[in-house]
Amino acid sequence: VEQTVEPTVEPTPDWCNPEIVGRNKEPAHATLIPFADVETARRAYAGLIAERSASPYLRSLDGDWRFYFTPRPAEMPEGFFAPNFDDSGWDTIPVPSNWQMIGEVAQGRPTYDIPIYTNVTYPFPIDNLPAVPVDDNPTGHYRRSFDVPAAWDGREIFLHFEGVDSACYVWVNGQKVGYSQESRLPAEFNITRFVTPGRNLLAVQVLRWSDGSYLEDQDFWRMSGIYRSVWLWSAPKVAIRDFFVRTDLDAAYRDATLRVQAQIANRTPSPAQRRLTLRLFDAEGAAVIDPAAQVSVNAAGEDEASVEVSAPVARPRLWSDEDPYLYTCVLALEDEAGAVQEAVACRVGFREVRLQNGQVQVNGRPILFKGVNRHEHDPQTGHTVSTESMIRDIEIMKRFNVNAVRTSHYPNDPRWYELCDRYGLFLYDEADVETHGVWDRLAKDPLWETAFVDRAARMVGRDKNHPSIIVWSLGNESGYGRNHDAMAAWIRAHDPTRLIHYHPADDAPVVDILGPMYPSVARIIEMAQAPHETRPIVMCEYAHSMGNSTGNLTDYWDAVAAYPRLQGGFIWDWVDQGILRQTEDGRIWYAYGGDFGDKPNDANFCGNGLLGSDRTPHPALWELKKVQEPVQVEAMDLEAGRLRVHNRYVFSDLGKLELVWEVREVGPVSTQTGAVTARIVQQGALPRLMTAPGGSDEVQVPLNLSAPEPGAERWLMVRARLAEATLWAEAGHEVAWAQFALPVRAEQTPVAGISGPRLEERAASFRLAGNGLAVEIDRERGRLLALEAGGRNWVQSGPALQIWRAPTDNDANTWGDQRAAIHWRELGLDRLEEQIDGVMVEEVGDDGITVQVRGAAVAALDAEAIQAARWQTTLERLSRLLGHALDEGEMRLLGQSFGVVYDKLPGDSSQFKAGALVERLDEIGRVADLVSTLHQMLAARRSTPIPAEVERELARYKGQSVAELKAMLRPPSESRFDYVLRYALRPDGGLAL
Repeated sequence: VEQTVEPTVEPTPDWCNPEIVGRNKEPAHATLIPFADVETARRAYAGLIAERSASPYLRSLDGDWRFYFTPRPAEMPEGFFAPNFDDSGWDTIPVPSNWQMIGEVAQGRPTYDIPIYTNVTYPFPIDNLPAVPVDDNPTGHYRRSFDVPAAWDGREIFLHFEGVDSACYVWVNGQKVGYSQESRLPAEFNITRFVTPGRNLLAVQVLRWSDGSYLEDQDFWRMSGIYRSVWLWSAPKVAIRDFFVRTDLDAAYRDATLRVQAQIANRTPSPAQRRLTLRLFDAEGAAVIDPAAQVSVNAAGEDEASVEVSAPVARPRLWSDEDPYLYTCVLALEDEAGAVQEAVACRVGFREVRLQNGQVQVNGRPILFKGVNRHEHDPQTGHTVSTESMIRDIEIMKRFNVNAVRTSHYPNDPRWYELCDRYGLFLYDEADVETHGVWDRLAKDPLWETAFVDRAARMVGRDKNHPSIIVWSLGNESGYGRNHDAMAAWIRAHDPTRLIHYHPADDAPVVDILGPMYPSVARIIEMAQAPHETRPIVMCEYAHSMGNSTGNLTDYWDAVAAYPRLQGGFIWDWVDQGILRQTEDGRIWYAYGGDFGDKPNDANFCGNGLLGSDRTPHPALWELKKVQEPVQVEAMDLEAGRLRVHNRYVFSDLGKLELVWEVREVGPVSTQTGAVTARIVQQGALPRLMTAPGGSDEVQVPLNLSAPEPGAERWLMVRARLAEATLWAEAGHEVAWAQFALPVRAEQTPVAGISGPRLEERAASFRLAGNGLAVEIDRERGRLLALEAGGRNWVQSGPALQIWRAPTDNDANTWGDQRAAIHWRELGLDRLEEQIDGVMVEEVGDDGITVQVRGAAVAALDAEAIQAARWQTTLERLSRLLGHALDEGEMRLLGQSFGVVYDKLPGDSSQFKAGALVERLDEIGRVADLVSTLHQMLAARRSTPIPAEVERELARYKGQSVAELKAMLRPPSESRFDYVLRYALRPDGGLAL
């Protein structure tokens, strides 16, 4: 009898299954610390961040762990999780850390594995999505022992990982506890049934890649490991599992109601009766709610009860970025006898966020986002960032007039939010979802909905009690699809107190705020003028600060000032993501993509910061500080010393600032050394102003307008400084300044015997001389050969027309037709040749002598090659347009209309397939038909309006044949720039050019 043997099918591992986001993980909850009593809980929140060590029920597991590295999960040491396993031959690794940052990293020799920097391209093959490589998946194995305190007997015990990249399995005493992925949010496990009194063994296997990595394609260094803190904590059998604090302000923003929704978990088989009390303390520790508010709790066995407790609060001091005043809320769970079983606390900022009149308002006032995008990055420890580093970042932000941060592009370390609450920063808290390399493929796939929503839910669950967070972001650069709608629906159902942002959704109803990315100034003005749109506009990324950049920031903020719905934005980005390296002789430099042999890589594209990797400000940060300063000074009448001071704060008067002024005389310039002298000739302080937010006051400066020395000029400088020290700066810190040229001139001393300038025509040059100055000009080339004064020639070579300059990083690295360097080279600006048409004396007389030079700068162009390159750019634009405008079903219909089977097109996402379709239609000359068909499809789609961006793009091509489109792209045969240059020597010895 013949038997058929069925092939063995290996089960899909958890880390290749997008529907498995964890096993045995606890539900998300607010960051909480259990205390034994109310007063200890209150005191623990008196500092910058909560003092976790004050709790007898929390133990840190940070420190040295045993570590063993393998290139793949299958090489896991057999039985490594068993308590009796011999790990004496293993290495020691600090936790938290990224294992790629261990070893001689500064010399380019990490011990285990290398960091990889890539922006869009995934750092591993994606052919088998959602699977990740099995044989090339670096894996870390961790072990450490821990003790369970005797005082925890009878309590529930939890193991809490603040961050593990990218997935991990956990064992306690040889028993598998669970599995987790999602690198930027906690993984928490109830390990009560796995632990024993005294010594216990914890083992963790961490995989570098998992299916979760497809959702973590951010523009940063790819690293892995247990890189945030690990905690052991315990709670009573009946405990506060979670709580959500809300501050409801009345219509006048004067009085409030403090509401707390709490989840009480009963982990016993019997019903439990408890009392939940609510207390509130001000910053000095005085009770604000007295007596405590309370509510009864009846929790069934092995169940959870949801209760609300609330209390009125009269005239609370409101929280804002300018005055981040915090109260401390303490919840206590008491038994029937009134004994406290558990107390938990959090800081509370009374503030309310809403949309009103097309603007984001906080406490009833429209705000501006003077923001930056910030990655978590340290040049020596990678993604493990210390509290000190966070504080340093925040202090620099506050000193440079930054008031908002987008946590690009993932939830940050929980300490970051505590510090932002305390220092006063508005936050966009962003979900750990970016699928840039496959764009919208996962966003539109129902298989991935669980993972998308889980990341939103766990972010909101952890961070919901922080007043600094006023906007939830659904992620970054992942296209737009049904899974984003599901994320937003979950958030709105669980937290109606904040707004939702997501840039790729464009103007879809899912978002409360329009968040354009790298728009031009003209584009944001166009958006602000759109008659059909009422939502606020906040640039989620703009002013890309790579290299020599950020020079047009004033133009953006002039637009913001002119249009109320424009409410600022977030500059890309805060800090260069360089990794500290050293040369053999000890000199420090900072590595970027490829410097560790990492492939693929995006080279120095990780260096976009306003700060260097060591937190040294770049020039762009000083520009930002000036443009975003909260005090502006306007000259009304400088001769009379009248100035107007404008208060650009939203919530604060100017009482916390002092205004000082000085008059500085600058010049003259030494004819021998070229040095400029400068001295202060007047200074003083203005009366303290109490100008209301948004208001202005006129002030009088007692100026002495006497004449300066000959050859000098005078400047008035006004500075606004902190009158008293704050948490983020010392007294005297300058927050704003203004400078004005004073209308004074040196008295002119009559010069005896002035003679007019003389012209000497030489064989090869014209020489102009008079009153101590002589100028010589080449007769053939029109160049200035000499400029003589004081017995010296002050020029080596004269001016010539030069249109080319070296492209900056942004000139070369922006997108599509914005790449200025490409256009410049197309126009031949890098190879212009000078043609001189004539050099002649134009005027000779009592008014002086003028020599005119006529010429041109010319470059021959390869018109055919340029046309071909521009056509390719057009096809790329059309590809992006298709991917943005149509879903996959519509793409299939579009392909059918041209006899193309969409599913057989190459590519991993609709964006790539759109590119393949456009290329196919270009090959057969039907691009114009594609535009026409696309417009018809969108016009027939009544249920969804055509996105404004799509409509604008279609207008570029509609109604034109391929030949007409290509003809528009053909340049002339040469670039030519004609010019006229005049040298004029005046009778007083002055030279005009």
